[in-house]
Amino acid sequence: MRFFGVRGSCPCSSPTHLRYGGNTSCVLVEPEHGPGLILDLGTGLRPLGDVLEAAGDSSAITALLSHLHWDHVIGMPFFAPVLRPGSTMDVYGPPQQRGSLHQLIDQVVQPPFFPVQVQQLHGSIDFHEVVDDKLLLGSCVVVVRQVPHLGTTLGFRVEADGAVVAYVPDHQAPGDLARVEPGVLELCDGADLVVHDAQYSDEEFAAKPDWGHSTVGYAVHVAAEAGARELALFHHDPSHLDDDVDRLVEGARRRPEAARLRRVLGAAEGLALQLGGR
Repeated sequence: MRFFGVRGSCPCSSPTHLRYGGNTSCVLVEPEHGPGLILDLGTGLRPLGDVLEAAGDSSAITALLSHLHWDHVIGMPFFAPVLRPGSTMDVYGPPQQRGSLHQLIDQVVQPPFFPVQVQQLHGSIDFHEVVDDKLLLGSCVVVVRQVPHLGTTLGFRVEADGAVVAYVPDHQAPGDLARVEPGVLELCDGADLVVHDAQYSDEEFAAKPDWGHSTVGYAVHVAAEAGARELALFHHDPSHLDDDVDRLVEGARRRPEAARLRRVLGAAEGLALQLGGR
């Protein structure tokens, strides 16, 4: 796995956002055999596109989209492969109440908000609506479940080469910070790595209990309850500077439940993890 964007809500750039990075959600899963999977289309998709183009590995792309909030789709029209004729991209994402997934994306990527629409990009993008499904994408088995958040939101469990990663980037924690939805536990069950929303401290959650996100401590709780091996704290708040994230990660490691995990780390741009090898 390689992380290209780990922020939530909006991209940010300053000397105090360098170590963790300021791009929004985008992760690449690379199985040993077959094409990779992109998780979310935030601004991290732009540098990922440059990497794929340089490697000559960008003619056919598959992406999993958790939901349609700006920070998870804004990178799409800046993704170099879809700016090149002949490329194809399949995007699997949640169904919408007010139109198809494609129609809703077109409402975001269109004038006057953006100069062109999706169909005017040189490559071809096909959208597929999924919810509570199990997909075979190349050599990866993907389990899809709904996750509590604002609007229809998906989490993903990707299984390949004997390794499992659970991706839950946006997750509305319950008020008691204890109960875990069965679907979320299913995604994270025994995973080698859980990538989980960790946007808030306990104090921030108390002020924003219905803003759609989790605390660092709740992320630890979810991973421990699911019997996961490792946890990557993800979707860092843009107001959290590098030192703030450092403190939150250290606090997470000191939580009693963290002793049930092999490792707790803070996701950062450029971080690459080799999974498997039980």
